[in-house]
Formats: sequence, structure tokens, C-alpha cells
Amino acid sequence: MIAQLPVSAPATDYAAFLDALRASGFRGQFSTDYGTRTVLATDNSIYQRLPQAAVFPLDADDVAKVAALMAEPRFRQVKLTPRGGGTGTNGQSLTDGIVVDLSRHMNQILEINVEERWVRVQAGVVKDQLNAALKPHGLFFAPELSTSNRATIGGMINTDASGQGSCTYGKTRDHVLELHSVLLGGERLHSLPVDDATLDAACALPGRIGEVYRMAREIQETQGDLIESTFPKLNRCLTGYDLAHLRDDDGRFNLNSVLCGAEGSLGYVVEAKLNVLPIPKYAVLVNVRYTSFMDALRDANALMAHKPLSIETVDSRVLMLAMQDIVWHSVAEYFPADPAKPTLGINLVEFCGDQPDEVNARVAAFIEHLQQDTSVERLGHTLAEGSAAVTKVYTMRKRSVGLLGNVEGEVRPQPFVEDTAVPPEQLADYIAEFRALLDGHGLTYGMFGHVDAGVLHVRPALDMKDPAQAALVKPISDAVAALTQRYGGLLWGEHGKGLRSEYVPAYFGELYPALQRLKGAFDPHNQLNPGKICTPPDSAEGLIKVNEAPLRGEHDRQIDERVWQSFGSAVHCNGNGACYNYDPDDAMCPSWKATRQRQHSPKGRASLIREWLRLQGAANIDVLAPNRVSWLKGLPERLRNVRAQQQGQADFSHEVYDAMAGCLACKSCAGQCPIKVNVPDFRSRFLELYHNRYQRPLRDYLIGSLEFTIPYLAHAPGLYNAVMGSKFVSGLLADRIGMVDSPLISRFNFQATLKRCGVRAASVPALRELTPAQRERSIVLVQDAFTRYFETPLLAAFIDLAHRLGHKIFLAPYSANGKPLHVQGFLGAFAKAAVRNGTQLKALADCGVPLVGLDPAMTLVYRQEYQKVPGLEGSPNVLLPQEWLMDVLPEQGTGKGGSFRLLAHCTEKTNVPTSTRQWEQVFSRLGLKLVTEATGCCGMSGTYGHEARNQETSKTIFEQSWAGKLDKDGEPLATGYSCRSQVKRMADRKLRHPLEVVLQAVIG
Repeated sequence: MIAQLPVSAPATDYAAFLDALRASGFRGQFSTDYGTRTVLATDNSIYQRLPQAAVFPLDADDVAKVAALMAEPRFRQVKLTPRGGGTGTNGQSLTDGIVVDLSRHMNQILEINVEERWVRVQAGVVKDQLNAALKPHGLFFAPELSTSNRATIGGMINTDASGQGSCTYGKTRDHVLELHSVLLGGERLHSLPVDDATLDAACALPGRIGEVYRMAREIQETQGDLIESTFPKLNRCLTGYDLAHLRDDDGRFNLNSVLCGAEGSLGYVVEAKLNVLPIPKYAVLVNVRYTSFMDALRDANALMAHKPLSIETVDSRVLMLAMQDIVWHSVAEYFPADPAKPTLGINLVEFCGDQPDEVNARVAAFIEHLQQDTSVERLGHTLAEGSAAVTKVYTMRKRSVGLLGNVEGEVRPQPFVEDTAVPPEQLADYIAEFRALLDGHGLTYGMFGHVDAGVLHVRPALDMKDPAQAALVKPISDAVAALTQRYGGLLWGEHGKGLRSEYVPAYFGELYPALQRLKGAFDPHNQLNPGKICTPPDSAEGLIKVNEAPLRGEHDRQIDERVWQSFGSAVHCNGNGACYNYDPDDAMCPSWKATRQRQHSPKGRASLIREWLRLQGAANIDVLAPNRVSWLKGLPERLRNVRAQQQGQADFSHEVYDAMAGCLACKSCAGQCPIKVNVPDFRSRFLELYHNRYQRPLRDYLIGSLEFTIPYLAHAPGLYNAVMGSKFVSGLLADRIGMVDSPLISRFNFQATLKRCGVRAASVPALRELTPAQRERSIVLVQDAFTRYFETPLLAAFIDLAHRLGHKIFLAPYSANGKPLHVQGFLGAFAKAAVRNGTQLKALADCGVPLVGLDPAMTLVYRQEYQKVPGLEGSPNVLLPQEWLMDVLPEQGTGKGGSFRLLAHCTEKTNVPTSTRQWEQVFSRLGLKLVTEATGCCGMSGTYGHEARNQETSKTIFEQSWAGKLDKDGEPLATGYSCRSQVKRMADRKLRHPLEVVLQAVIG
């Protein structure tokens, strides 16, 4: 049983602010529900701050209404913080006030000027989204970030982001041409480099705009010498009120130098005009391997002499984690293993340009240096040539941030001193001292970064639930801040200051009051992201200190350790935000892409379940205790609870339920998340617990029982189809049950195929009587309900193919797989079905004949969910069709040609990353060409698309990716039953399975 959980409301002054905002004509949304606030309480840092509410402006006018209301004296206690992608590693966008989320609606690319090479975008545009729009024009926005598929332009501006290639391309501010910001009080600031006459006019303006210009000019004119001596001469310079660049190289005054990197503490950036660059036409990445990570660092200075675009480095810890990740299959060829001399560090050195001959000549000179120089020991090098190959390797490097969180145990690398910058020539010596510091505390760590810029990401490994280990954050931060300053560097070289701002006064010294005066001109009452970077003069509130900011670990340690370990796939989410991937042609995460609501993402759902577990524990509920009340005895209480729910009784569990119910259970998160957050796993467990308290809808029972009832219904397919196809029944199912577009039973003569191909029933005696040679030419076909009863001709085609390939076919007795039960949280029933089916399949597998399943979603259940059922550990590995074909299909080369495109099932391609390549190889053996199409989710995902509550979202998901892939050159093929069903439903087209093309080719 679970407890009813109270829902906290925002404080009175914030409730009054939201009421006034509603009355002002604000057109966006705002949310005070505990679920949304919980999701926005964390980012990619070690901190956790629960906001009072979140607002989602529709446009700049909405932002101006928020800012105008803030300036009213009655709301001076209200604090607001802008938020973009939420990928910050230092709590930059975390607040206990109101979050102003500029990413949900303000994400449009407004203008692309190809001739003059600039763009205008809203703050919520994602960097990769922008570059995808620019690519057809041969342009891109630099520099490159590891979080580029979810980081917003507004976030990049507010942290003055840099990243890979910054020594060539500079930081974000180097590409900002103009900014449109909303200041406190609602005034609109249009900032761009101006000459002195225009500056004089700006300083003469009334109101806040004139005040900030006057203050910025006064600081620039009176503090020039101090600015020159304080600001470091580094590639990464300084984020947060960059006074050193108030005057640009042409002598113009540019207020954007302080707005870039201000972390929303000066105003709201709502729109930007950005400089964009031509995409280099050719690139080569030299992947240099070392026996020592320190050798990789020491080698960087010599490598820089060849003027590459960038030099990225990765240590052995990150490499080992990458080898266990979905990304490794695509890059392993570039990092050959040698057990005698393991690779303990790599440098990725990129050369690029428009002329391949010129680039190759530079690469050749560089390789000659590698071969002749003996100053460090190198294990060798490989070349990734061309943009596609370079992108593959950089994809691995980009995942480094997330991969560091995917280690065993509770001691995990933590970001709090992970973006230091020192002069590149000092990096190796600096890192040696840094490592000695961490070694002195007995800590392990992972490292990667941009050695050409002197930036290395170092993450000490701590168990933040342990108070003694969490207490190390402060002394380590103190020591690293002092160490970087001694080396002429910065504690915050790349990711902003955020909740590390306590070190700002000591770093700036005599110049710090100037920063305070600038803050005061923009935000006199300290309402904009307070506690970060600096405070206004005479402010009653100071900077938030590292050891005063609330930590995630303080909440996590309240969860019972048994529960923590049991729900590890949820609670270990570190907030890296890989699931916020904007790309509609990437499988991760369809519900987030369709709704743009962060609670409908793996990170959001993990945050909710983590808080839900904490609150259940606080209510003295043991969520691991078995439910000993029978379904019938518990029915009256469940009905009473449902009645209370209908009458408006609050329970945080309902908010968690809504988020879990919106999950498609596609398992893309389980395959693609660097931390391996597995939403379908803990979703099922939550649904089981939730429905111990609240009665299930009839729809759940119909879905869960489908596999059991369909064999009986299939005895009268005509009657079943007539009933299900009638308008009355379909309307009744939609309105009363919540199910739509139910599939009809196939009337194909399956028995004729079995007879023609000599198919026998699979049994242990039948398989044991086979000789070893016969076993090698036999197959046990594992049936699933969907292809057996709704798509029987496809199953028959598979049997025909196996027969024509000279194999004896044995048909495993039909038994419910249990996947629908698992998806709906009927875990007890699922375990019974799994034991029954798994025991049967294991006995068949022990006879030495390969087992093959047809539908990927159903087949992979044997490898994943079955393995977690007690007694089924080591269940038989039921092969996917292409895995079996790779073993039995000879090279024929007899295909009649033709071009085909594979639209793979999202569960299959994300959980078995080699699966699509195997299909391509199968087609190649037949002389056919198959290209895997980049696609997101189709929107069906089993029964999700058949639930009436999901109709609009299912359609949106389909239109985001699949709808645009159907009419391209080459016949589209789909491996998933649900995918083919969705295309038939949404586009009225029938897609073939790759097996049908293979059969056609074999027949000739």
C-alpha cells in the first residue's frame, strides 16, 4: 500500500504575484503543481532548490508583463530566474522563487540571412536545432557544446558558453551581434556595439536603460587599469560581467559583453542576432592514444604548434565507460585495443578546411611529427576522415559528461570544480597538483576536456548521500579556487559561476564593488537570480555559499537504502538532460518532444519518482513490502479513494501517475541515456503500487488480458472483426473504455503454410531426436500475439523464408509473453506469465536449436524484463530475425537490385544498437541496398497509440518524424508491428517488413 501525499502550495506573496500576472493579460502558462516544481528543482548539478512556481511565457510581451509586475513595490520580495535547457552544472537556473522557462514556447528561428551570414532566434532555440536549419545553407553557429542537442541559445548566452573549438571560434559572445532583453520594470533593451555618439544618446535616455548605460560607461572609463590587471589573459576569459570587453577591437561600446554570461541576473534575454560561419567542407580527426593520461596532457602543447581546429582529451575512466555504452559500436574501430598496453588517455586532434588536399597535407605533417617525436610514449593513432566519421567520434566525446555518472556503486563523479581553466602551457603541471589534491582526500575522478584551451573537466567521485563525503565539497572547492588563481586561471572557465559565486569577491578584489554597482543599476532590489555572481550595493542578501546551498544528497539520504538500491534506474539520474534531445529524428524521448513538458521526459519522471519515494518513506510506508490484501478485499478502499480523488482530494501520487501514464514504454531511455535511466522499469513498479490504492480503469484489464483472450477470439475472426468494426462498438470502446482503432484478427490460412512447409510443434522430445547436423539446420519460431493473430501473413512469410533456406521449422507453443502486463504494472501476473513461458522456452533452448522471435519489442522482453524475474536469470536468448539470418544466410548476390530504407523500431535500435547494421548486411548478401533512415518514434509503441487519452500526442509524435519519411526515394520498410500499424492508421499505407523483401529475393 502507499500513502496519500500532501501537495505543497506556493507562498502567499508568490500566489498573489501569479494572480496579478493572470490579471495582467499574461497569455502563457504558469504552474504551481508540485510535480512541475519538483522537476525544475534540479539541473545537471549537485544542488536542489524547489521553486515556488514556473511560468512559461508565450513571447517577449509576456516576459515584459512578468518584469513589469516584479518592479512594483508590493512584489519586491518576489524572485525570478530564467531557465533554458536546464543543463547547467552549477545551479545557475535553480531558484526558490519563480522559474521563467523560455524554452517551451520561445523557440523559433526568426530569420536566416545567408548572404550576410547572420540569424535571428528566440532564446529557447536549441543549438543543434539552429545548426540543422543552417546546414542546407552551408553555415553553422559555433562553438560546439557537448550538450548541443538540448542547450538553448539563451542558456549559451547567459553562461557565455564555449566548448570544443573555442581556440578557433571563440566563445558565444564572440558571435553575438545584437541582443533583445527585457529589463526589470518591463523596458526593452536592444543592445549592440555602438559608437560614442550613440552611447551618449543611450546614456541620456530616461529610465533603467539610460541608468545601465551610464553605469557601464562610468565603470569602463574609471576602472580601466584595474580591469586590465584583474581579468585573465585566457582563451576562456571570464564569464559573468565581462568588463574587459565593454570596448571591442574597433573601439565601440558593447553592453552585450556584460549580458553574455550574466546568468539572467541582469535581465531576460529574449532574442538574439548571431553571426554564423561557413561549414568547413572537409575534416580529419587524428585519434592519438597514450599509455598515460598525463602524457596526453603534456603532449598537447607540442600538438598545438600544428594549429589544429581543436584538441580534445579523454582519460581512461571515460573510455572504459564509453566501451559499455550504445555509442561504442560506432567508434570502436578508431580505438583498437592492445591488452599488453592499454590506452589510458587519448587526444582527438581535428584539422579542417575547404580544400581536402591542403587539410591532408597538414595531417601528413602532423603524423610525421607523431612518428619522429619521442618526448612522450604514444601507442599509435587512427584517422577519422570526413564529417560523418568525425561526428561519430565526437558523439562519444560529447557523451562524456553523462557517462561519468554511469559508474557502479554510490560513489560517483560530481560536478562542482569541473570547468577550471588555466594557461594551456601550465595545464599538465596544474593537473598534477589537482590530482595530488584529490588523491590526498582519497578520491577517484574522471577527466576530459579541451586541452588546447587549458580547460579540463575534473569530477571528484563522492557519495552525496553520505554527509561526511558531501562535506568535502566546500574544502575541495576552496582549495581548487586557490590553486587555479595561483596558476593564473579560473575556477569557472566554461560553465558559469552559479552557486559557486562566493569566490567572486576574493577573485575580483578591488574590482568587485564595480560589479555590484552594475548589478544595482539593472536589479536594485536583488530580484533577478539573486545570490549568483554578485549582489547590489548594500543588499541585505549575500551571495549563496557552496556549503549553504541545498544539495540533492540531503533529500536522497532520506530514502531508505533498500528502496534506493531497488529503484536505482530512477534515483541515479544525474540530470545531464540527454533525454531533452530536440532532434525529432532521434528516438529519445517521444513524449517530451511532443508535449514540451519536462515532467514527460526520463529526467522528469526520474525526479518525480525519486521525490515520491522520499515522501512515502517520510509517511512510514515501505514500498518494498508485498501487498497482502487480495484484489477483492481491497476493492472497497480503492473505490473510496477514487471517489475522494474525484472530489478533489489532493495527492502528489496523481501527478506522478500522470507523468508515468504519458510514457510510451519504448525503452529508448534505457538504451540511450548515459546513466541508463529505465523509465518503463520503474513506471511499471509505480503503477502496481499506485493501483493498490486507486482502482484501475477497465482499459488496463483489457490491455493486460489481450494475449490471453486473443487465441480464443481467433476461432471466430469474422464475428470478432464484425463486432469490433461496428460504429456502435468502436464508439463504446472509445467513450467508455478509452480504446480506439483496435486491430482486427487476420483471416489468413495459417495452417496451410504450416502444412506446406512441414512445420512441427516444438517439444523437447521432438528436438532431442534431431541429429547434431539437423539441429544446425533447424529453428524454433517463438510466436507473439500480434504477428500471430493480427499480422499472420508476415509470420507465414518468415516460415516460408526459413523453409526455403533449408531449415526445419518448429513452432513453439503459443504462450503469453506478458509485455502488456508489464507495461500496465500487473507485475504479479507478468511474473507468472514469464515463469510459465520462460521455463518452456529454456527447455527448448537447452536442446541446442536456436529460438527466433519476429517482433522486436516482444522478443527483447526475454532479454530484459524476464531476466529480472526470480528464477529466470539466464533465460534463453531469443534471437531477432536479422541475428539469425546473419548466421544462416549465405552470400548470394542474386538480388534484383532496388533501394530500400529501414525505419527501425525504436526499442530495437536503441537497445540492440547493432541491429540496424545487421539488416543492412543481410540485404547486402542478397545484392540489395538498404539504408537505415534516421527516425524518432512512430507514436504507437505497443498499445499506447490505441489509448484514447494518447490520441493527440500519438499523432504529434508520428508527424514529427515518420510522416516525413514515407515518400522519400527507396521503399520504406519497418521492423515493428506497432510501427506498421501506426503508418496504416495515420497515413493509410502498408509498409513491408524487411523479411518480406528478403523472401522475395531468395525466391528470385
